[in-house]
Amino acid sequence: MKLYCKVVAILLCLGSLLLLYLFVGNADEPPLKGAGDARWLPVSSGPGGRAHPLFAHFQPVRPAPEGAAVAAAAAQISKREPRLGRNPGKRSPARGKFANVRPGEQKHLKELPSLQWMHLAVVACGNRLEETLIMLKSAVLFSYRKLKFHIFAEDSLKPEFEKKLREWPSSYTKKFDYNVYPIAFSVGNAQEWKKLFKPCAAQRLFLPVILKDVDSLLYVDTDVLFLRPIDDIWHFLKEFNSTQLAAMAPEHEIPKIGWYSRFARHPYYGTTGVNSGVMLMNLTRIRNTQFKNSMIPTGLMWEEMLYPLYQKYKNYITWGDQDLLNIIFYFNPECLYVFPCQWNYRPDHCMYGSNCKGAEEEGISVLHGNRGVYHDDKQPTFKALYEVIRDFPFEDNLFQSLYYPLQSKFLDTVHTLCGRIPQVFLKQIEKTMKKVYENRVIVHMGANYRY
Repeated sequence: MKLYCKVVAILLCLGSLLLLYLFVGNADEPPLKGAGDARWLPVSSGPGGRAHPLFAHFQPVRPAPEGAAVAAAAAQISKREPRLGRNPGKRSPARGKFANVRPGEQKHLKELPSLQWMHLAVVACGNRLEETLIMLKSAVLFSYRKLKFHIFAEDSLKPEFEKKLREWPSSYTKKFDYNVYPIAFSVGNAQEWKKLFKPCAAQRLFLPVILKDVDSLLYVDTDVLFLRPIDDIWHFLKEFNSTQLAAMAPEHEIPKIGWYSRFARHPYYGTTGVNSGVMLMNLTRIRNTQFKNSMIPTGLMWEEMLYPLYQKYKNYITWGDQDLLNIIFYFNPECLYVFPCQWNYRPDHCMYGSNCKGAEEEGISVLHGNRGVYHDDKQPTFKALYEVIRDFPFEDNLFQSLYYPLQSKFLDTVHTLCGRIPQVFLKQIEKTMKKVYENRVIVHMGANYRY
């Protein structure tokens, strides 16, 4: 009897393995468009077989199948009935907290209603053209829903933006629309605003006034790179409570070495202040709120508050509009949602030792290369990411032409403080690229296929 049970158990195991083999064989993915016969490369080693123990946790990826195998797999999958117990209108919990794009949705981006658009604003003056374009490129590469770019730029830069954006391939230009606006300040002295901290940076303070038809918006500095879909940071809007109208990350994680806690001569939010390089805003709420302030006992609307606030504190602020935002939310802390440091990761989070726990656990979501680190050799890890995204040909294989060169460049930065933790920089971008690839596979194979 025991021998019989063992034989049955072995047969069941063999049967399970056979079914698993057949299922995996039918679900193999097609290569990315433009990749030709390229294979996904093992990501645990660099060119010439170079390897580093810091990259050991990344697993090799299976090569993509030939076109005939994909066609056969797609034909077989399209005949399958939907699985029992599944509501086709609901996504599986296994797809993650922020994954709200249904299979096949990318094929109909032009049909999305206006409420489905994600609005992204940036202000570019002087020599910030290339930086801004690379930031926009990172946004388009990984996001699912359609984007609307609001680019505020000097008049001389407008034709350059239009020319460069028209050169992008149609497979990406169909994912976004854009407007280029002139630099404009609705109250106070325009020249005074324009010279506040960095050229034109104060423009972000006037977005609620200028973009009257936009409900919500993500503002970023030109030196920001997205390492995961904007859809994910856009999701924070749903987490706002009834009084919150903007979201930013802390300026620092450790008060003892934070700038505001040591040097500020004006009020600031919380214990370390907030950094405005990545700022998510509900513009409708901002326009309709009366803000407490230190100038009069009653509240002031956003537009009427800006110039008097600047006049009162202009001799005490160092970081321009960011300092003004800190003052505003010091008096109105209930209006601010604070998101974790991995959504605005700067050199300060690693150059003095790693101090962003969220990035250590989940990887960097949004990289902010302030202090010009993309253009000098002070932080080569930040510079490597910028250069790899800049040089990536739009329709190439993401792993072969983006992730693999990035991993190789990181091998040359392990002697630096930020380079000692490459997994923090690589973890989220690897997940993002796999999701982009899987999404294209789902679109290719049809909406009846479910993971």
